[in-house]
Amino acid sequence: MQGPLCGLLSLTILWHLFSKGIGVINIRRAELTDLEAMTEIYNEAILTSTATFDLAPQTREQRLNWFESHEERFPILVAECDGEVAGWACLSRWRPRKAYERTAETSFYVKGTQRGKGIGRQLKQAIIDEARRLNFHTLIAGVAQGNEVSLHLNQSFGFEVVGTFREVGNKFDQWLDVTYLQLMLD
Repeated sequence: MQGPLCGLLSLTILWHLFSKGIGVINIRRAELTDLEAMTEIYNEAILTSTATFDLAPQTREQRLNWFESHEERFPILVAECDGEVAGWACLSRWRPRKAYERTAETSFYVKGTQRGKGIGRQLKQAIIDEARRLNFHTLIAGVAQGNEVSLHLNQSFGFEVVGTFREVGNKFDQWLDVTYLQLMLD
């Protein structure tokens, strides 16, 4: 987009960010130096939410293995705000078989103190843009029961509910359903 409308939209977005108490957000490819902050954000989600079904905090070594498994085709992005990592998103292999190579699963996590500021939305848009650039055909998102914010965010980007697996995870002493959503890219 070019011209006066583009400038107006940019100013509107910047005003929105500043009105929510956030500075300029830079979304970029994750680097190894981001691993500690990304691990802290993920571990916070493990301990306080159903956004992940991991039950115990991850070590640096575990997260390093995960980080290194994300090659160019399956990127990890970080949202940096005021020089600190505020959240991250990634594309992951949906299944290991060759026929699934143009399908990816999306994930995103935002630091607790940064939620509600639009960072998750920006990360989701950026990871969808990356998926299109990388020529993926479809994206999958799994959302655990009780995470309505994530469910609605995915739906706002055009993800459609394709099914719900009943009581497939047990966290915080309760059985949880997982709803799967799908976005067709081409």
